[in-house]
Amino acid sequence: MPPKPRVPAPVCVTIPIAWGEMDALGHVNNVVYFRYFETSRVAYIDQLGWRTIPKASGVGFILQSVQARFRRPLLYPDTIEVTSRLVSMEADRFTLAHEVFSQRQQEIAALGEGTIVTYDYDANVKVPIPATLAARISALEAGAAQEPRGMAPGAPTS
Repeated sequence: MPPKPRVPAPVCVTIPIAWGEMDALGHVNNVVYFRYFETSRVAYIDQLGWRTIPKASGVGFILQSVQARFRRPLLYPDTIEVTSRLVSMEADRFTLAHEVFSQRQQEIAALGEGTIVTYDYDANVKVPIPATLAARISALEAGAAQEPRGMAPGAPTS
């Protein structure tokens, strides 16, 4: 069965499901999906090259909200692909959409979104997205529009 069409995304991480992620009902526990989103979200930030900059600028990220929609259970053994792509950017925040794709089922198992606020940790306040960061986000997303199946050049695969 061919894979279902998926929305292009600049970041796609491949994660093997661990036996310990299963719950008493025999499927991956719902809270684990939020860890999958986090792994992909951090890979997205890594692709921006921004994780080391806050030390110099004081501006970093803080997760404002995250949500998930579970579509089908994941079971061990399986390997998933978790994507991150921009869905909106405002003056002081941006929102990433996530897909969790089961290689075994060839289906999307969950969808999610996370809103990230730019935050000045020295002043303890949210701040506008720096222009250089906004430009990096736009460039990363522009590259995804040109790549098949959401894989950007050099995107992390694990």
